[in-house]
Amino acid sequence: MLAVSAAVKIVDFVKKFGDTVAVDGLNLEIYEGEIFGLLGPNGSGKSTTLLTIATVYKPTSGDIYVFGRSVTREGDEVRKYVGIAFQEPKAMWVDTLYELLLWHARVVGYSSAEAKSAVRDAMERLNLWEHRGKQFYQLSGGTRKKLEIAKVLIQRPRLAIFDEPTAQVDVITKHALWDVIRELRQEGSTVIVATNDMFEAERICERLAIMYRGRLGALGTVRELKDRIPGGDVVEIGYEGSREEVERAVSRLPSVGRYVLEDNRLIAYLNRGEEKAAEIVSLLTSAGVKVKRIMVQEPTLDDVFFYFTGARLREENQDVALNRGATPWAR
Repeated sequence: MLAVSAAVKIVDFVKKFGDTVAVDGLNLEIYEGEIFGLLGPNGSGKSTTLLTIATVYKPTSGDIYVFGRSVTREGDEVRKYVGIAFQEPKAMWVDTLYELLLWHARVVGYSSAEAKSAVRDAMERLNLWEHRGKQFYQLSGGTRKKLEIAKVLIQRPRLAIFDEPTAQVDVITKHALWDVIRELRQEGSTVIVATNDMFEAERICERLAIMYRGRLGALGTVRELKDRIPGGDVVEIGYEGSREEVERAVSRLPSVGRYVLEDNRLIAYLNRGEEKAAEIVSLLTSAGVKVKRIMVQEPTLDDVFFYFTGARLREENQDVALNRGATPWAR
């Protein structure tokens, strides 16, 4: 099996703002060529981690290596590799959208003619061309988000970072932006996405780090994380036949731990529900029990988040939204 190279290696990373610990002893590797997700509520340390990878911040202690280069000692080299779409886009309000992107293209190395072509291509790709003459203050929150993603699309960096890339955008635009992120990966970029959107994390990320209060809660693919919840899948089977035969059949499967029989329904709690459901049906049929319907429900990422952190991601996000304006304990 071929070894996988680390695009980003985070070693004992701590970041403090005064007495506030934003990230507390994070150790993590992000593989070259993957779409990697940081999943957690606002205030969990995701943005701080991304901004340190991009050399906006320096670690309080520990270090981060980007393609082998230290963010603390080799920041100039690291910046050659990284492009970032910030969570909160900022610019001079009098700048037009086209001027902002043209300036960015020149900064990342395009000639004047190349810059104009690259900017137009990116703007048309993201349906921004019709807004090219608008000044920054005239842009909606969703259009400002697309502006940030256009900058990364123009740059096509070796490491592309997206901080809450689809916040404030509609569903159609959200899917279009996901396609752009996948396109960057297909063309050779390693991608990091920070999000508190469970659907987004599950839809585009190949591996996830669950972050909560500045610490790593869990790491793996979505499937791996869900399978680590004991009895996380729910298999419900409606049947006709003897309750005793159903109990005997289920008892022959040690993988079925807890189960309930009620109203001619078998409700079993187990791992790898889709695989085990077929075994249960086969045993029931062999015992002369007629299976009428089957439903398999796997854990949600909110269930995963709760299992590893003891908190509900949806509730954490709601709490942050209600308290917006207060000073968070971690950025």
